[in-house]
Amino acid sequence: MSLVTLSDVLQPALHNGYAVAGLVTLGWEDMHAYVAAAEAEDVPIILQAGPSCREHTPLPVLGKMFRHLADGASVPVVAHLDHGYTHEECHIAIDSGFTSVMFDGSRKSLAQNIDETAAIADMAHAAGVSCEGEIGFVGYSGGEGSDGTDPDDAAQFARKTGVDAMAISVGNVHLQQNKEGGLDEIRIRAIEAVTEVPLVIHGGSGVPVAQRSALAHGSKICKFNIGTELRMAFGQALRRAVNTDPERFDRVLILKDTHEPVVDATRRVLKAFKGA
Repeated sequence: MSLVTLSDVLQPALHNGYAVAGLVTLGWEDMHAYVAAAEAEDVPIILQAGPSCREHTPLPVLGKMFRHLADGASVPVVAHLDHGYTHEECHIAIDSGFTSVMFDGSRKSLAQNIDETAAIADMAHAAGVSCEGEIGFVGYSGGEGSDGTDPDDAAQFARKTGVDAMAISVGNVHLQQNKEGGLDEIRIRAIEAVTEVPLVIHGGSGVPVAQRSALAHGSKICKFNIGTELRMAFGQALRRAVNTDPERFDRVLILKDTHEPVVDATRRVLKAFKGA
């Protein structure tokens, strides 16, 4: 199955009542496990390179890794830049073979966010690549607070930028380790009433699984980003692998022990979003 764009997987999700998982990668071991889980569940997948991933591995290398996995996968795979903050960063991702870029202008004024996102969407579309934008700021657990998305701003943002997907702030928080919160469904309904653009939830790990599933099948939310939940599964598996044999030092052997636990955790995530 060849690499596909974000629109290639989100438009069918929008029209057929399901969602696709945007899985935040940190290295080869987790992205390899994510693809294996998607194949086991027979669903498309979005591999995402966020800021911390890019600090560890350069974008051109990540592009080749994503494309290599996609070339051998039996399901559609999207190579997605998550939280690109500059025009240059998005340009490098496109040149590196990414099929989707997310420009995050959510800290900027509405006018500036629209102008900069529209320019990046134009650049992406000219290259045959999808573009995701963000309106309203999604905060961080223990850090910056959120600024919820105004439905009127969302309508204007979607219309003027031409984005293929729109990330919104509706009670979701990045890096949340528990699922005690929940999304503001009244605000979600108000936003989806004024746009036909597929909606995206960042910080999906903090959303209760039952609500994830209900919204995946009954709203215009077509993409949930999941990172923290799977990082925790990887970290726990790695800790067990290290502690099982204190004499073992070969990291390749140690890291192999993380594969099945991460595949299992990822499959549980993907099941909540699947279509009929």
